[in-house]
Amino acid sequence: MNRRLVVSYVLLVAVAIAAFTVPVAFVLTGQLRGDVETSVRREAATAALLLAAPDVPSRQALARLAAAYEQETPGRLDALLADGTAAAPLPLPAAPDDPAFAAALTGREDARWGEAVALGAEGLVLAVPARDSSGAVVGAVRVSYPAAPLDERQLQIWGFRAILAVAVLIVAAILGALLARRLTRPFRELNGMAQRLRDGDLGARVLESGPTETRTLARTLNTAAETIDTLVRSQRAFIADASHQLRTPLTALRLSLDNVADGVSDPLVREDIDLATAEVVRMNRLVNGLLVLARAETAVGAPERVRVADVVDDRFEVWRAVAAERAVVLRAEHGDGAQNVSANPGNLEQILDNVLSNAIEVSPAGGAVTVRTSRSGEDVLLDVTDEGPGLPAADRHRAFDRFWRGAGTTGPSGSGLGLAIVKQLVTDDGGTVALTDAVGGGLCVRISLRAA
Repeated sequence: MNRRLVVSYVLLVAVAIAAFTVPVAFVLTGQLRGDVETSVRREAATAALLLAAPDVPSRQALARLAAAYEQETPGRLDALLADGTAAAPLPLPAAPDDPAFAAALTGREDARWGEAVALGAEGLVLAVPARDSSGAVVGAVRVSYPAAPLDERQLQIWGFRAILAVAVLIVAAILGALLARRLTRPFRELNGMAQRLRDGDLGARVLESGPTETRTLARTLNTAAETIDTLVRSQRAFIADASHQLRTPLTALRLSLDNVADGVSDPLVREDIDLATAEVVRMNRLVNGLLVLARAETAVGAPERVRVADVVDDRFEVWRAVAAERAVVLRAEHGDGAQNVSANPGNLEQILDNVLSNAIEVSPAGGAVTVRTSRSGEDVLLDVTDEGPGLPAADRHRAFDRFWRGAGTTGPSGSGLGLAIVKQLVTDDGGTVALTDAVGGGLCVRISLRAA
């Protein structure tokens, strides 16, 4: 935005300079050319009057005028009598057959810019007739003035204005940059606030300053941030209260069932109590899953740099005992180089816990669960593969729905919330997750996260 403002300001100044400077320069150069023509015509008219006089003093005055003109100006003054002879004491002019002389001897004034044969250069050639008292043409006067001094003067006029225009544009660019920076400062502050909100700082606020429009926008954003902060705090408080209110009776109910089971000897009653206990355990697991998903949907945190290989190895240590009970082998294959991702604290651990839990549940005894990490452009890939029954392609789009349970994605005791939690956490970190067929059978959960 700053660049556009500066460019617009400089273009506006350039147009103003062109609108005022270029016409003035054309007027000055035209006036300079007109002054030269007027001066040459005046000298030619004076010389024609002296040439028309038949007396010797007039001819001598003509010779002095021609000599003085050549000394004081870069031009040349020549005279030719009507019979084609020199006007003594002046010498015979160069190129007496010049068309300018021919036109003047016929009684016409001839003025043109072009080649001046008397000077051997480009310039103004003006020839006027000399008439006696009866009006008869007795001779012609030719004045030649070179174009070089005029061109040099015109170049000075245009060059000075060009240098002045460049200097003004440089000053305009500097002032435009300062002005644009001042005008866009409220927007930079608003952008900084938006970035802080994106990173999880719900207490970010911006000073309401600048023009009316930016103050209104700042006030709106501050109000929106305050509302979001209030809603998130309320939802977090609700989740905490729900967690306490739901877990406490379930725990009490399970303890009561355990106490009842200790005093029951009837096998049928004990079987009923075991079924009830299993349902309580499943309900407790379902409540925990819902609370985790709710926290994932409302969590707003600042992303941090996470080394994927370290997290994978750490979670393997946690799940290795569970995998050993089911005779499942855990394998990690890390690609070359450090693979770091940008993720919210704890998200990658929860993602791997849910995926590994499902993979171990569906893997047969003697099977293996493999986690491969690799780099793909600007993303880091985590492929978690199992050797379970897999999942039909038609059901893969439903696997991330809440409470949906498939034979290839979760075990018999699963709640159907694991992959929904995974998708929510991955999306929060700006990544993607998909299900594909594993090589050799089974299911592959491919997670793509932004590289740090």
